[in-house]
Amino acid sequence: MNSKWQLVLGRVLLSVIFILSGLGKLPHFHDVAGMMASKGIPLASVALAITLLIEIGGGLMVLTGYKANYAALVIALWLIPVTLIFHHFWGIPAEQQQDQMIHFLKNVAIMGGLLILAYASPDKTETRA
Repeated sequence: MNSKWQLVLGRVLLSVIFILSGLGKLPHFHDVAGMMASKGIPLASVALAITLLIEIGGGLMVLTGYKANYAALVIALWLIPVTLIFHHFWGIPAEQQQDQMIHFLKNVAIMGGLLILAYASPDKTETRA
């Protein structure tokens, strides 16, 4: 398979989870902000607006390849606190730990893919050797 098409397919597969997740939050903005506030997120509505920008905007950048390397890096960095706050499997009842550990590890794997994309995706404004 041509490496160009592998990169395109990888971008499509990585972006879909963020775009759909962001779009799914839009109609439930106040409920999601309330849930975030209950987790101790300060200025939850502002944090959610930033989340939507990262998920939808960053996801579309990854999808289209426009500055995908920068978008992938931002999303990967954003996923660190998201994963630690929302999927902390070590501090919850035993019956919930397996599910949250799966989500935690899924996010860790996605971060790995995003870091690879940040390295492998050429910036449209420069030529990479």
